[in-house]
Amino acid sequence: MLDPDEERGARRLVAVAIARVRGGDLGAAPVIIGLVIIWTVFQSLNPVFLSSTNLVNLTMQCASIGMITLGVVVVLLIGQIDLSVGSVSGLSSALLAVALVQWDWPWPLALLIAALSGVVVGLVYGVLLTRFGVPSFIITLAGLLAFLGLQLRVLGDTGSINLPFDSALVTFAQQMFLPWWAGYVISVLAAGAYALSLVRRARRREAADLGSDSITRIVVRSGALLVILLVASWYLNLSRGIGVMFLLFVVAVVLMNVALTRTRWGRAVYAIGGSAEAARRAGIHVSRMYMSAFVVCSTLAAIGGILAASRLAAANQSSGGGDTNLNAIAAAVIGGTSLFGGRGSAFSALLGIVVVQSLSSGLTLLNLDSSVRYMITGAVLVLAVIVDAAARRSRAAAGRA
Repeated sequence: MLDPDEERGARRLVAVAIARVRGGDLGAAPVIIGLVIIWTVFQSLNPVFLSSTNLVNLTMQCASIGMITLGVVVVLLIGQIDLSVGSVSGLSSALLAVALVQWDWPWPLALLIAALSGVVVGLVYGVLLTRFGVPSFIITLAGLLAFLGLQLRVLGDTGSINLPFDSALVTFAQQMFLPWWAGYVISVLAAGAYALSLVRRARRREAADLGSDSITRIVVRSGALLVILLVASWYLNLSRGIGVMFLLFVVAVVLMNVALTRTRWGRAVYAIGGSAEAARRAGIHVSRMYMSAFVVCSTLAAIGGILAASRLAAANQSSGGGDTNLNAIAAAVIGGTSLFGGRGSAFSALLGIVVVQSLSSGLTLLNLDSSVRYMITGAVLVLAVIVDAAARRSRAAAGRA
């Protein structure tokens, strides 16, 4: 039985949660509920789906496209779009393969030139947007075609280049997994860092005479995260364990979340996504922020291409093609990033790509062809946009738009 104070506190938390939902602040709840439904359905249709082996494969599949999705999230947050992330990733994979195999460069130098291609592309997009006022939709659509053509030119007549299986990049992407104990250590450190961030946030809000989380709630939330991470580490360790490439993606998500929530740059990104004109009047250099967002997006797309080429040990004419653009942009929106700008987080990339890859993995296990996967992914994307639009209307009605 709860004492009166605890009961009042619980009721207050429930009332706050209901008010946030009515006000359109849904958070990650729709994505998590959707993921649970997807996993439940596929597990009931094929018991292999939630096996540790398949989940390890799923996490490895998430890393490369997830890195691209992370960049798409940043561009969407400022109210812009990048339709060329697939072509940019394909170009970087082609440059990596040519530099590593045909030019016989050391892998660090090959990796650097491939990553720098993304920086150059982002700078070009930023200049065309800020100096000439060309809409990002048109710029990146042109880039999709132009960089696909450049990718084909870089690959040359062969059209496909295999990376050496003994190279450091291929070993990293295919064979490097954490020791069984490392997953538990990282889980404890992550939960501890989360608890510390909640405590610091509560203290800052108390100092500003604002409502804050109680110690009990902080302990419960941190303890729940710890249990989830420990169980996940244990279950993945039943197979090959946690891939270092997937861990790299998760670290990138965490660092991007820190950049978006704890820095002036991140606050400016959200401000511009909410209203570019208001941000300009507040003294934010909007053109510079647009430039930086596109550089981040294209660079992460290039890194995603590097990871994809390393995992497949090859770069070819189809690298970055097919459904790469679809999956990256769909994952960002499905994960909770608003197409209207100013709403979303770095964790949208993680949640969204897990949903998209879960759909792909589950449908593959059911021996359904790609046509069904495209239709289902498209339907989920439309549903996510509908939820986003409905939440936006609710926020407007509540005066929080």
